[in-house]
Amino acid sequence: MGEAYIVEAVRTAGGRRGGKLAGWHPADLGAQVVNALVDRTGLDPAAIEDVVLGCVTQAGEQAFALARNVVLASKLPDSVPAVTIDRQCGSSQQAIHFAAQAVMSETQDIVVAAGVESMTRVPMFSNMTLHQKEGLGDGPFSASILARYGVKGFSQFIGAQKIADKYGFSREDLDRFALLSHQRAAAATEAGAFTTEIVPVPVGDGDHVHDEGIRSDASLEAIGSVKPLQEGGVITAANASQICDGASAVLVVNDRALRTHNLTPIARIHQMTVTAGDPVIMLEEPISGTQRALARSGMSISDIDLYEVNEAFAPVPLAWLRALDADPERLNVNGGAISIGHPLGASGAKLMATLVHALRARRKRYGLQTMCEGGGIANVTIVEAL
Repeated sequence: MGEAYIVEAVRTAGGRRGGKLAGWHPADLGAQVVNALVDRTGLDPAAIEDVVLGCVTQAGEQAFALARNVVLASKLPDSVPAVTIDRQCGSSQQAIHFAAQAVMSETQDIVVAAGVESMTRVPMFSNMTLHQKEGLGDGPFSASILARYGVKGFSQFIGAQKIADKYGFSREDLDRFALLSHQRAAAATEAGAFTTEIVPVPVGDGDHVHDEGIRSDASLEAIGSVKPLQEGGVITAANASQICDGASAVLVVNDRALRTHNLTPIARIHQMTVTAGDPVIMLEEPISGTQRALARSGMSISDIDLYEVNEAFAPVPLAWLRALDADPERLNVNGGAISIGHPLGASGAKLMATLVHALRARRKRYGLQTMCEGGGIANVTIVEAL
């Protein structure tokens, strides 16, 4: 089996709901990051053999084969095929896995893994709620599924609260983590840490190059003043990920492509794992996924220099830290989704861009990325910076 290399990894700066990226059609937004891969690498766009793109809410402007529409909106020739996938919040991380598997098997040599989500133009859950309003169907969970798990439905918000209860996290624990996310993201922005990964997107007043959700003036008092999502709970909008518009893309190739096209890799994909578990607590699966990935790679958590654990809700990375006995100083060193935003289907490749560039900037070797996903699934990817 051959190797899979990352030649470039990019993302847009996050846009708040109704913010600077709200005017961009998601197909055009996705085209921006795909075009950036071509521009930065000098690769002949016709050499790209597939585009695998993650998107969660595949409705409205994100319906009807969004990945193909991204290709048609980009500078790639229409001979480049594309496919849209949904593994919930891990969609574009799974896109990276599929791309890597293709080039490692030499089924293909050059594949773009990408993701896009306009949560302004295609609101979360609108692919379900619009059907419900029209009285079409019973929703995604059949009666047999609900009976199997003894629930009336599945909720990420309930799952986050269950994790906080299980691990004994207080409201202050979560709020302090949220504050740290903003502080780290603000510091990273000020230091120019995101410059190499962000693709400028033209907006009315210039180029959008800074993540819109970061609050440099965040305080524990302000975060603590936000009302819990449920009475007596500890989960709030302030210690959860922000609704966000954004796109991301990674160019994945094998050895043959490196030689043929004179490309220089910036990272090697070392290990890929996906696991699944309890769909009720739902968001705890990155723990067992990471344990399996480490075991399969023959590594320990101490071998990993940086971790990106998606901040869907503050209890998720906090529980992961505790269960893995991991070093908090290596976790989400440039902030995370609580401050930067979580553009659903784009977040997997977005975190990969941040991880790879952070490893190289800090002259570190190994990074691990994991994502909690709807249905109790988790992707884990270990990369080696080059």
